Amino acid sequence: MDQPPGNRGEIRDFLAGRRARITPAQVGLPTSTRRRVAGLRREEVAVLAGVSTEWYTRLEKGHIGGVSEDVLDAVARALRLDDDERTHLFDLARSSRPASRTPSRRRDVEVPPRVRWMLDSMTMSSAFVRNGRTDIVAGNPLARALLGPMFDSPTIDQRGRPNIARYVFLDPGARDFFVDWDAAGAATAALLRAEVGREPRDRALRELVGELSTLSPEFRGQWAAHDVLMRHDGVKRLQHPDVGHLDLTFQSLDLPLPGRAVHDLIIYTAEPGTASEDRLRLLASWAATPSRAAQPTRRSSQSGETGNGP
Repeated sequence: MDQPPGNRGEIRDFLAGRRARITPAQVGLPTSTRRRVAGLRREEVAVLAGVSTEWYTRLEKGHIGGVSEDVLDAVARALRLDDDERTHLFDLARSSRPASRTPSRRRDVEVPPRVRWMLDSMTMSSAFVRNGRTDIVAGNPLARALLGPMFDSPTIDQRGRPNIARYVFLDPGARDFFVDWDAAGAATAALLRAEVGREPRDRALRELVGELSTLSPEFRGQWAAHDVLMRHDGVKRLQHPDVGHLDLTFQSLDLPLPGRAVHDLIIYTAEPGTASEDRLRLLASWAATPSRAAQPTRRSSQSGETGNGP
């Protein structure tokens, strides 16, 4: 039994896109002014990978389910895939095998009490759990305060849970909240693309991608790039409506939970001694006061304050 046609399309577009970005000069092959394709030809990738052109052509058309890991490694080296892209290629191959078939709609995994206790104990860091579809499924009070615009967005689901991808691409306010909105959008689309490689039969994931593709031209552009990201760490710059500008370091950690679904623990912190730490500390104090957390003081434009925080 072969893999479903939709998965073949994912494989084809991913490999063709990686091939198109490599020039012959980069891999030591002769160049010609009469080339009609961007990047490498299929036969050139086949030579670099040590396989026949017919075999590589079949692989690029999506017939990847029975390919050995050694051959996949050779193709990854030929296409100069980075670690995340190599993992994505292996995920695509694994999900193409008939034995990997899973139910069309995965049940949401409940976050155990011990994980919620851990989140709540982190009083000076914003910490939340994100699944592969970018739903925020659990978080501590500071995460709720820090990501208030996301929790207050009309893009939340019926259970009141934010979805990062929906917020980034479908809520106009996200462009104000994320100072580097373009980078946030690219990373979010790449995280979803990696999840599609892991779980191509997840109906809810497909519905999310379809919704974003229909409603957001920016998402369609990012999705067409076939970029993948397994984990997202770094610096996030936010313009918070209550405390102003925040420069935060964030780290994602694998969180083992029951089932096969991917979950990450995301932690936002501020560098000690900075204005961002002071502002994060202020948010933490509000989060610890239920009445203040429920009704944050918005800075009025009539008061003459700039909204840059303390």
